[in-house]
Amino acid sequence: MPFDQPLPRDQPLPREEPLPRELKAIDSASLFRLEERAGDLGLSQRLEPTWVRANAAPDGTHYLWPALWHSLSHLPHVPRQLRCELLITLRAGDRVRSLLDVLPDDFAPLLRVTSREEGLEVGQILERAPSVGEWLSRNDADPRP
Repeated sequence: MPFDQPLPRDQPLPREEPLPRELKAIDSASLFRLEERAGDLGLSQRLEPTWVRANAAPDGTHYLWPALWHSLSHLPHVPRQLRCELLITLRAGDRVRSLLDVLPDDFAPLLRVTSREEGLEVGQILERAPSVGEWLSRNDADPRP
């Protein structure tokens, strides 16, 4: 049914699937894989994989928190994605935030953070961590590796 036409009175409004409320912890190999997959699919929110490989801590733990559902109307063959807040641990120990679009089938099997303390700590860090762009400008860093 087109969006510009009202729903018949006897039909409920369409419901969107609830957003997963799970914080996921990922290692660097998983981060690289998710960034490359987002690039291969042409997803909107992602970082350049070469920058991520050059700057993410190889042994670091990174975090994904779903913020909203996102769809690409110009690429109808690509399933909708979870637009996630991403917290990246860098080689020097700094933490930066970004966004990453992740397919639900790629998100579901990732390690779920179950510790309330860890979840609260990550939430606080996400609130105060600079974005990748802010970090680059503060450090006069070249966005290319």
